[in-house]
Parts: sequence; C-alpha cells; structure tokens
Amino acid sequence: MYYIAVYDVAQKRVGKMLKLFRKYLHHIQNSVFEGELSNADYMRLKSEIKRFYKDEEDSVIFFSMNGKYLEKEIVGVEKKSSSNFI
Repeated sequence: MYYIAVYDVAQKRVGKMLKLFRKYLHHIQNSVFEGELSNADYMRLKSEIKRFYKDEEDSVIFFSMNGKYLEKEIVGVEKKSSSNFI
C-alpha cells in the first residue's frame, strides 16, 4: 500500500525519527515521507516508532491510499483536529 507519513516530535527526537523513517520510506520534505510499504513493514515501522516518541507530546500521522480511498491514522497526540466538510 502507498503511504504518506508526517511527524511532529520534540527537537531531541527528530534525528532518531528521521533515521528510522529513511529505512522505510522516501524523504521528500522536512518530516514528510512517502512510499510503498507491505503490511509487515508498516506494522514494523509503527512498532519502532513507539520506541522513540512520547504519547503525550509527539504526533505521527499516516495517510494510506488504497485505490481512490484515503485513510488517516494518528499515532500519539492529535495536535490539531481536522474536520471533513463538503
């Protein structure tokens, strides 16, 4: 599946997250990554993220694209809630 991942973590954890995400996805902009991941790699990445981030401070958002559908998963704190409108 194709993913776009973004993170917002404390300054002291940025380097660790950057190194981790580069193992799995392509770095396209500060704290933004994209690429294809198998389900196993996606689960492994999420597991490794939990070693570095702090639940109450940091945020990692995954957007997955399956055909024409977009799903959003937040790991950690949702910094600003989003709403859908038409």
